[in-house]
Amino acid sequence: MTLGTADICDRALVLGPGGVLGTAWMAGLVGGLRGIGVDLGQADLTIGTSAGAIVSALLTTRQDFDRLAAPARPSGEEAPARRVDGALTASVFAVLGEPGLDPGEARRRVGRIALDNADPDAEHMLIAERGALIGADAWPQQRLLLTAVDAGTGEPAVWDRTSGIPLVRAVAASSAFPGAEPPVGFEGRWYMDGALRAGTNVDLAAGARTLVVIEPMAHLFPREQFEQEPAVVGARNVVAIGPDPDAVRALGSDLNDRAKWTQAYRAGLAQAEAAAEGLRSVWRAASAEASAERSTGI
Repeated sequence: MTLGTADICDRALVLGPGGVLGTAWMAGLVGGLRGIGVDLGQADLTIGTSAGAIVSALLTTRQDFDRLAAPARPSGEEAPARRVDGALTASVFAVLGEPGLDPGEARRRVGRIALDNADPDAEHMLIAERGALIGADAWPQQRLLLTAVDAGTGEPAVWDRTSGIPLVRAVAASSAFPGAEPPVGFEGRWYMDGALRAGTNVDLAAGARTLVVIEPMAHLFPREQFEQEPAVVGARNVVAIGPDPDAVRALGSDLNDRAKWTQAYRAGLAQAEAAAEGLRSVWRAASAEASAERSTGI
């Protein structure tokens, strides 16, 4: 399903990809912000990709972030956590890094890699794990977009509560990067990580007046790229947040190291106070401006 852009949207929130530890850091940050009065769950539009899909589902369904201080496991689940297949992910990145390769063709090639390594048991476990993390089954009433890519065709998919796909399955598909997680099926198609569409997928927030982008992998890219990417949206106010130096140290070099979940979560929680300083006035001003315009009929 392909959806339009934000159209008339006062506040948009974009939560980007970041692996296991990016999920933990972002959950700590967003939960910490809410605890000190900056509730990003009040966004008119939330866009979640991969790790961001998990956290956006938690946020928009009003879950308690404190329970994520330690990693959740499905009830009764005794199987060990899956390990990332380094050789498989290396082959994926080799395709993505091939000079001159058309993006659509790159997604199709990555899709073939994913489908060749599909595992129904691993898919079942992934969906159970995502359900345990989210703690909610139903889509929120507010506008939430979750991204994925069709592994068979390479075509992007963008889902919302009208799309028919269950929330947990949509989150699982959005966070199914080949080599780390298996593709996820829905209505005869198989889907993989939404980051393969366009990274944070910030373009889906085009039309928003105020934009907040939280990018767990910002420290892995040039600062200019991190700060300039949201410019495509054309928002009046933009706040981009990535891990601070303490969080970068907590995350380490392997974003899928589950043993560091708690320290990554705590790093996000610790960063919330500083992040709120640059965010609070913008977030509240956007809400006040929208209310004033609605009252005057603008």
